[in-house]
Amino acid sequence: MKNVIKTIPAFLMIAIFSFIGISSAFCQAGSEPNIEMVDIPAGYFYMGSKGEKENHDEAPIHKVVISSSFRMSVTEITNKQYEAYDSSHKALRGKSGFSVDDDEPVLQVSWYDAMAFCKWLSEKTGKNYRLPTESEWEYACRANTYSNYYYGAKLSKEDEKNQNKLKSIVVKKLNVGKSKPNSFGLFNMHGNVEEWCLDWYGAYKKDSLINPAGPSSGEYKVVRGGSHNTTSNNLRSANRSAMLPQGKSHLTGFRIVEVDYDLSPAYSPNVVLPTNQIKVNQSKFDWKDNNRKAIFREPLEYIIKPDFNNATNFYTHNHCPTVTWLPNGDIFTAWFSTESESGTELSILASRLRAGHTNWDTASFFFQVPDRNMTGSSFFYDEESATLFHLNGMSAAGWWKYMVVTLRTSKDYGATWSKTEIIAPEYELRHQIIAGMFRTKEGWLVQACDAGPGGSAGTALLISKDNGLTWADPAKNVEFPDFKEGKTGGTIAGIHGGIVQLKDRSFLAFGRSNSIADKNGVDRMPMSISKDGGETWTYKASEFPPIGGGQRLVLMRLKGGAIVLFAYTHDPILDFKGKAGMLLNGKTVYGLYATVSYDEGETWPIKKLITDGKHRFLDGGAWTGNFIMDKNHAEPRGYLTATQSPDRMIHLLSSNIHYQFNLKWLEKQED
Repeated sequence: MKNVIKTIPAFLMIAIFSFIGISSAFCQAGSEPNIEMVDIPAGYFYMGSKGEKENHDEAPIHKVVISSSFRMSVTEITNKQYEAYDSSHKALRGKSGFSVDDDEPVLQVSWYDAMAFCKWLSEKTGKNYRLPTESEWEYACRANTYSNYYYGAKLSKEDEKNQNKLKSIVVKKLNVGKSKPNSFGLFNMHGNVEEWCLDWYGAYKKDSLINPAGPSSGEYKVVRGGSHNTTSNNLRSANRSAMLPQGKSHLTGFRIVEVDYDLSPAYSPNVVLPTNQIKVNQSKFDWKDNNRKAIFREPLEYIIKPDFNNATNFYTHNHCPTVTWLPNGDIFTAWFSTESESGTELSILASRLRAGHTNWDTASFFFQVPDRNMTGSSFFYDEESATLFHLNGMSAAGWWKYMVVTLRTSKDYGATWSKTEIIAPEYELRHQIIAGMFRTKEGWLVQACDAGPGGSAGTALLISKDNGLTWADPAKNVEFPDFKEGKTGGTIAGIHGGIVQLKDRSFLAFGRSNSIADKNGVDRMPMSISKDGGETWTYKASEFPPIGGGQRLVLMRLKGGAIVLFAYTHDPILDFKGKAGMLLNGKTVYGLYATVSYDEGETWPIKKLITDGKHRFLDGGAWTGNFIMDKNHAEPRGYLTATQSPDRMIHLLSSNIHYQFNLKWLEKQED
């Protein structure tokens, strides 16, 4: 190779190109593409913003010096230009409906793909091409301006490509060079498609910097500029986004720079561990059997707001939890925090109820790929492999309609985590993660996912038969069902589904919405049964009332064999007059209840409201708000998740409340 990219150490380049498997023969394929470049003068600028609200990662503003001029491609690299290097990419044109023409930006390329293109082009031309650093990108974009966009405070009509109606993805033409250029002669710096940068994503430093290279390590690579079908906030000059470097989507392409100067040495990132990863006890806890007498403990709020000055990822809307017990005695939960459920600020927070403690830790940051919607988390502590699993959905931008699924694991109770993997790499339906992962008798790991964003889309499964290495949807190609009595389809009836495996190895599931009328014409919660490992499901009406908005059920098998369903007596939104409820022991009760089956779901003899009868005024958080608990009233709404620790205590979490009780208490008849 005549020229190497001077700014990247040789050992790193070797690792990169070993990873993507670029053969020398392939690198020689194709003719040199015609790429128009423009000179970017040396200079300095002030990088970042004040970092308000969801833009906190743009602070502090700091001075950056670009010591030498460089050249940058006038537009994003196009399909035609990229395919001079990799002709096989033509098969990906038009995927998800975007980028068909020769002069539209190349999409569906990873960071590794973009780097390989730069290497190929450098070898072809004898020049030094690479991706721009994050500071080079912002310097070139701003072109001596400090407004939101290089032409002013508001996004131009030319750059507007469905930036503010994100629940309806609209296919737009992306032909390059159609926007207003900045004073450096660069097009499409605000939107069109977001662009890979060279740097690992990391926190800014307040020091003045010369030709900064960014952090020396990280988990995500910076992308800049925003894209079609993302918010206009993401298109600002200062906005920072990131992606897993192996990720590919219909939003992300790249442009290139030609340089002849070296970058400053990359800095070691200053890693500040969140509270949920600090002082995690590694000793095994002595779980004592707590099922000898009936126990119901005082309900606890588990979402404890952190100090405002440090609450960079704590927003006003917190719910959609997952929970697990850990061998060190901790109860560990995570949930999402956001201003808008379709927002890119949506982050995953976590907290611990540590062994021997009576109150939960303050909420702290847990997981987010910057500027991606992270709807849906699932924890599972697997005793067989002594592994804590964390699965999470990740959208390409905002709304959770089309998502990939990510996986991390921990061998030390969540003190440290593995690098994030993408285990379901296509941005598509059937990927919105739900709490409640479990292992089957066959050793499979089973994870439920909402099959779509609507209330009637039902629930799908992802199953791993090799301890989490690979995952598949057993019913992905099965026709979408008609959720009616006796019908069969490839999706569980009802979103936010709860699933258990029965003793005969079939699956039983319940879900929200998709109600099925019983023989008396009364709407009931749908029940789904699969006898072929989740490939097909048959539907029938259960004996339980349907649940609705702001409600999520739990179905789980308890230690000892019983199955328990946690749900709600009615939907308070639809029943705004408050007349509905459930008849228990001759009286009508309202709200959160449990029902227990000892015969694999055939009968449910135990039904009990989740209250000890004491009068309380509680805050259910999220969609629930304040409510009164008493003898006949329990929490009216909330997204439920549950785990049973080895001491046989059941830990049931709603959107803000942690309930603790045992099976003996559920079985105890009230006076």
